[in-house]
Parts: sequence; C-alpha cells; structure tokens
Amino acid sequence: MSASLGKALQILTRLGTGPATLDQLAEAVGVHKTTVLRLLRTLADDHFVFRDGHHRYHLGSKVFELAGRGLEQREVVGIAAPHLAAFNRAHGRTTHLCELSGGEIVYIDKLESYDHVRMASRIGLRAPVHSTASGKVLVADLPAAERDRVLAGVSFTASTPNTITTRDGYLAELALVREQGWARDREENETSINCIAAPVRSASGRAVAAVSVSVPDIVLTYDGLLELLPSLLAVTDAISRDCGWQPGATIPRGRPA
Repeated sequence: MSASLGKALQILTRLGTGPATLDQLAEAVGVHKTTVLRLLRTLADDHFVFRDGHHRYHLGSKVFELAGRGLEQREVVGIAAPHLAAFNRAHGRTTHLCELSGGEIVYIDKLESYDHVRMASRIGLRAPVHSTASGKVLVADLPAAERDRVLAGVSFTASTPNTITTRDGYLAELALVREQGWARDREENETSINCIAAPVRSASGRAVAAVSVSVPDIVLTYDGLLELLPSLLAVTDAISRDCGWQPGATIPRGRPA
C-alpha cells in the first residue's frame, strides 16, 4: 500500500508540471503502464485527476479544492490571532482554534486562561470529533456525503459518562448545532471540563475552523460559561468577516431551552 501511495504521489507531482499521457507518466514514475493506469483510475474516481479528449491526464478538481483548504487553514491562524488575543484578554478563559482532520480535530492555536488551572491541550494535539464542541461544529457544517465519510471512521468511544456513544445520538446533536450555530461539550471529552464552540467561515461560507472556550467547573459553572456565548459568536463572526465571509441570511442562534 505504501509503495502504491508513493507512486500515486509521484503521478500527481508529475501532473503538477503539466498534462501528460499514460506513456509519459509510466516513464516518469518508472513502472509499467498497467500499474500507472490502475492508479490513475483510482485517482480519477476521487477527482484527483481527469483525462481529456486527447488522452492526456490533468490534475483534477479535488487537488485544487485541497490546495484551497490548505491555504485557508494556514491563513486563518494569522487572521484569528488578534481577535482571539482580545477575546482572551477580555474573558481570561482557555481559548482554542481548531480544524478538522479526518475523524479528529487538531488544535492549531491555544491561548491559556488567566487563572491557575491549565488544560492538557496543546497546539498539534488531536481530539475526537464526537466528544468535543469544536468537532461537532466542524462536522455539522459538512455536506451529508462528506459527513458520512468522516463518521464511518468514528468509533464513538466514551471518554466520560456524558460522551455521545451512538451515531444516531450524534446526528441529533449535529442537527441542534446547525440550528443554533454553536456547539457544547458538557463534560463529554474530559470530566469536569465544559466547552462551547462556534465556526469560523471562509469566503465560501464553509466552516474552516472553530473557536472554543473551555473552563473547568471548579472555576466557572456551565451556566456561567454560556454567558460567554454572545462574545464567542461575536469573535467568530469578526474572524469570519476578515476571512472574506459575507453573511447572507441570518443563522439561527441562541441558548437552547
């Protein structure tokens, strides 16, 4: 599998220099045409390559989609930084910026709380999508087909007694997240830690990141954490606008009954 992956990457790298025929790709990769053709068919199925009417192969739409996402994700950290710093100064709570990576989230920025309690999270650390507020926000925004692909790899393992452990239960939670525009983790990922999160949107309107606020219940109650929700939504809106998002219809938001 690793050898095939390496050859597929070589094909994509070669096509990055321009269109190529099957013979040219076989020569560039150094394997028989039948092997290259098999790899091309797999890549074409997922839109990483396509063949034109002259039997030449080109980079496909999926490559450009991923490149655009990568650019957005690199940019969002810098765009969000001053907004997150101001939010953190105003409220003094642990603040994270996260992105989706398969069936997990990855912390791409973190600002520590002003109290003496420190979270175990760190930049680069991964966490499950089903038990985190940021994971719920990011998965809830996915198109149905992409959401199903992500959830196919989620085991719904319980991190605490409050963790959602079924697909149906998680889908119901995602519906609520889409309706209200934010998500919660009420001691679902770590005992005694509550969290709320809201999406950061790119110019396309797609959620490219999530901002979350996490607080131990010995420092602030869950109801106290919810009082930060208007400020959280304001800061994610500000970051999103700086990322080029221009909201159209109002997204329903508010505290659940």
